[in-house]
Amino acid sequence: MTAVAPGQVTLSDRRTQRRWSVELEPYQLGTYPITQAQYALVTGERPSAVRGDQLPVEGVSWWDAVRFCNALSQREGLAPAYQLHSGGAGIEWDLSADGYRLPTEAEWEYACRAGTTGPRYGPLDEIAWYRGNSQDRIHEVGGRQPNTWGLHDMLGNAWDWCWDIYDAEVYGTYRVLRGGGWFDEHWSCRASVRRRSHPTFRVDDVGFRVARSGPR
Repeated sequence: MTAVAPGQVTLSDRRTQRRWSVELEPYQLGTYPITQAQYALVTGERPSAVRGDQLPVEGVSWWDAVRFCNALSQREGLAPAYQLHSGGAGIEWDLSADGYRLPTEAEWEYACRAGTTGPRYGPLDEIAWYRGNSQDRIHEVGGRQPNTWGLHDMLGNAWDWCWDIYDAEVYGTYRVLRGGGWFDEHWSCRASVRRRSHPTFRVDDVGFRVARSGPR
């Protein structure tokens, strides 16, 4: 986990031309995406299309990711961040919990940028696996250069699920994806790009990394 200091980030959406600023408290974010080995250790499952302990886990839904967060919290004796309603009917985030959770998209983008203001935190071929250099496959975590805060694979390799609902009025329960993946063109691998998907969706270029709230 990497500690992230408090700050502010401005998000934008190209579809609606909307911009909004978010103030952030201190938090921690996974230095790498959750790997297949970590996911199997906590859940006993290996859902990924391509096997490899140090590959990012993929083929996981948003619901799979939040359940992993709770299971990892319980494993480490922390308070689970999420209260899941029976039958998968809903979820509540306990803001006072010290356990693992998904980052908000504001936390994700703030950490991805690491103080930079351009579309990326470095030259794309040096920091990310994407369609132009991935040889059409996913790669082990940490194989590209990190950003200046030490976070790896924030762009490319596998998309990250975030906590947020994308646009409830238009897309209902669809959740936000960030970062781009190994099969995406360069324009999808930018700090500001927002993608959406149904929380039950599973595909071979979508994974996640975990976060924890700082002391309150």
